Amino acid sequence: MARSYDISKDVVWRAYQQVKANKGAAGIDGQTMQDFDKDLKRNLYKIWTRMTSGSYIPPAVKAVVIPKKTGGTRTLGIPSISDRIAQTVVKFYLEPEMDRCFHPDSFGYRPGKSALQAIEVTRQRCWKYGWLLEFDIKGAFDNIDHSLLMKALKMHTESDWILLYIKRWLVAPMQQPDGEIHERMVGTPQGGVISPLLMNLFMHYVFDKWMSIHYPKLPFARYADDGIVHCRTLQEAENVKVVLGKRFEECKLALHPKKTKIVCCKANKPWIKYPVCKFEFLGYEFRLRTARTRSGKLFPCFLPAISPNAAKAIRGEMRSWFKSSRSDKSIEDLSRMFGPTLRGWINYYGHFYQSALYPTMYNFNRKLVKWVTQKYKRFRRRPRRAHYWLGRIAHKQSWLFPHWKLLGLKPSAG
Repeated sequence: MARSYDISKDVVWRAYQQVKANKGAAGIDGQTMQDFDKDLKRNLYKIWTRMTSGSYIPPAVKAVVIPKKTGGTRTLGIPSISDRIAQTVVKFYLEPEMDRCFHPDSFGYRPGKSALQAIEVTRQRCWKYGWLLEFDIKGAFDNIDHSLLMKALKMHTESDWILLYIKRWLVAPMQQPDGEIHERMVGTPQGGVISPLLMNLFMHYVFDKWMSIHYPKLPFARYADDGIVHCRTLQEAENVKVVLGKRFEECKLALHPKKTKIVCCKANKPWIKYPVCKFEFLGYEFRLRTARTRSGKLFPCFLPAISPNAAKAIRGEMRSWFKSSRSDKSIEDLSRMFGPTLRGWINYYGHFYQSALYPTMYNFNRKLVKWVTQKYKRFRRRPRRAHYWLGRIAHKQSWLFPHWKLLGLKPSAG
């Protein structure tokens, strides 16, 4: 088969390694990574051959409906294993050049950028600017205009094969849970490897660069389709909201009416009366809290901490861990099963205003105490004794659960 495009076999191999490391569910063909690995050499050669010849046609993506933390549902488009590898190949070629052009205050799905960086930048700017516009785009991934996106893409690459395959991925059909196939004329599936990069590209021109030209003195932080624009006055925030709404309409997107709002960050000023003085961003709730100076003096400050919605979602997952008694497991087993997830939560939600995370971690302690009473006969109907027994283990083996160090090795009996 003739080779029309120069695509390295090494890049295909690295793409496979990344897809395997990320794990993920099977696509519409039902092929798992274990199935793919059974004939690895042939499967990778097939991807490389088709991509270099221009004959690669992406299969339909598998629609998976998942609940949102804030209510409602979100539809993800899950590509097949082979298609994820092909998308990763294109991403490896395209992302390095494209990322250099992106705005420094775009934090989502970028190498070297993180949600915690966005939180930190927003925290500092809330102290300098008294008002902000919090915005969310309604169905951003599902409503990206293909013609505008391809126009933006052509400003960053002249590679025929990259343009060819991205165009094919944009129109690849989606198979619904009932098996029905839906054609797609707009949007890029949330769940695809290449989709976050395309979202950042689209928003770079729709929002980031536009803001730099029209509102150069107003800083912002954007994470995919969620963003914050800091303003100096209420009037300025109201103006930005109206103008930004029109800008998104021109680009065939729409602000979410309920999630887009103006927030006052000066709630400690008694002469300012404004109904909205808190907001959520990337799992953190920003509002007036009590802070302490180095000398120990308390003062009010606008600060981020784990949001009530995020804490509720964590408690819900903890409940799911103990739907069965787990009495067949040892405490070391529970540590291996749940420790990494607890550590991830602590590393993220404990980064700012750590004490707000304590009640949620104490909730896990109560689950552990209940587990002890169910596993050991001598502790049944004696939660206080179970609590002390667990406390002794926490002092001797504090490494078992990361939250024990966070809470000062004092498991609660609840």
